[in-house]
Amino acid sequence: MSFDGLFTHAIVHELDQKLTTGRVAKVSQPYPAELIITIRAHRHNYPLLISANPTYPRIQITEIPYKNPAVPTNFTMTMRKYLEGAIVNKIEQVDNDRIIKITFDTRDELGDSQQLVLVSEIMARHSNISLVNLKTGKIIDTIKHVGSDQNRVRLLLPGATFVMPPKQDKVNPYLPNQVYSDLVRQTDDTVELSHQLQEHYQGFGKDSARELAAELLQSDNLPATYQHFLKHFENPEPVLITHSNGKTQFAVFPPLNIDGELQHFDSLSALLDAFYANKAEQDRSKELAGQVLKVLKNELKKDRRKVKKLQQQLQDAATADQYRICGEILTTYLSKLTPGMKEIELPNFYDDNKPLKIKLAPELSPSRNAQKYFTKYNKLKTSVEYVKEQLKLTNDEIKYFENIENQIKLAAPADIQEIKLELQEQGYIKKKKSGKKQRKVKVSAPEEFHTSDGTTVLVGKNNLQNDRLSFKIANKNEIWLHVKDIPGSHVVIRSTNPSEDTILEAAQLAAYFSKGRDSDNVPVDYLPVKRLHKPNGAKPGFVIFTGQKTLYVTPHKLSN
Repeated sequence: MSFDGLFTHAIVHELDQKLTTGRVAKVSQPYPAELIITIRAHRHNYPLLISANPTYPRIQITEIPYKNPAVPTNFTMTMRKYLEGAIVNKIEQVDNDRIIKITFDTRDELGDSQQLVLVSEIMARHSNISLVNLKTGKIIDTIKHVGSDQNRVRLLLPGATFVMPPKQDKVNPYLPNQVYSDLVRQTDDTVELSHQLQEHYQGFGKDSARELAAELLQSDNLPATYQHFLKHFENPEPVLITHSNGKTQFAVFPPLNIDGELQHFDSLSALLDAFYANKAEQDRSKELAGQVLKVLKNELKKDRRKVKKLQQQLQDAATADQYRICGEILTTYLSKLTPGMKEIELPNFYDDNKPLKIKLAPELSPSRNAQKYFTKYNKLKTSVEYVKEQLKLTNDEIKYFENIENQIKLAAPADIQEIKLELQEQGYIKKKKSGKKQRKVKVSAPEEFHTSDGTTVLVGKNNLQNDRLSFKIANKNEIWLHVKDIPGSHVVIRSTNPSEDTILEAAQLAAYFSKGRDSDNVPVDYLPVKRLHKPNGAKPGFVIFTGQKTLYVTPHKLSN
């Protein structure tokens, strides 16, 4: 079942029962298009997630942990100013549409009571969250600003009058009607009937329409069947359906024709947490990684262009002797040169006196022409060491950026924020200027796994975690692993004498968290932590070591 109008009806019913009369304790915006309002109600804190993410828009109570950015957005600060301490008056759905209104009772700066409405529109890429003053009808702020150049019908900007989305010319299924009865008389085909239900009723997704169509066509009492179907959304039995092909879908109640395994949940919010846990995390990571990936792409492009230029300079330096030879020949036959000459052919005494054409600058004297070749020779020879050093530094930087690209592919949102922080500290991303002193971001703990014999294995998910794991957390006699010669995570076995099976499993894990995760045979180095060394001034995550052993493994992820 999709997050359609009927599912919205059910989730609003659940939220209204749990949150109404509660007080807003905290407002957070951990991700660009998602707001979390923590509401204290019935002696319990409920983190209410309101998402305007274009891929996974929704509203629910969530128990999935999140990490706030170091600097709150302007929208977050506005929400905190107006909503913290406010009382939830009611939560309601607009008709049977995917629009939810949360009304808050609060007080303004003068202490006078006022009502604010938070409007959540769950409409794919048009999803939005708006805070509106109920008395004036003016928008206080929206999570996505929509100007007249984007939408001529509705202006969603602070200070503008809030206008609801245009209403559909469809029947609200919760109002008295006989439309379903008329439609059943017209067809006995489930697919056709489900299409007609979607055409005539407001808020019916494909799955909801198909389920009602199947029930109506098997019914002897259409009104009773129709009402029984709608009551499901006020007394839900939330289920997650896993099909034989591995795909999952959520539903307010078990469907008539079940094709797959059912997992039952106590609430719709818990169901959504289970369904979106991985999908939303991956999407959030991509969303947060947008700026980081753009920076990486630009830096890699510059570095690869620089490498080509440096390699060309080395090739030019390889021909430096030719400039010296030209200079020496010109010096030997200086008397044969006359001012204004553009070229001269002289015997090359380094090659059996074969004729050698030498280009000249007509504006220079004969001696200055000879000196010009010696100058170019000396410049090329002295530049070789510098060019080689720059080439090594540039190639190291390319490896560094490729390593971060690899980390992003398996990163959680918190990891992305730490990668962004790392790039800010390295000067690749500019820090936002703020009057307030930014609090120091605490690096999160490495991810923990367990081998088949119960041994703990820790994995760094970004370079800040890698450094902390290898030089702060790990003991010197524990075993450290890393894929050989390709980007990957630092991995530590929390044992000074692990079994061969444990080392093998940890090596498979190191291969999984590396650029070689799609290969069948990945070399992994392992050695005691005490043999690691970090050179002065080295970038985060960079280490050198000696005395390693190497295993060849197939990547595999262990259980947490």
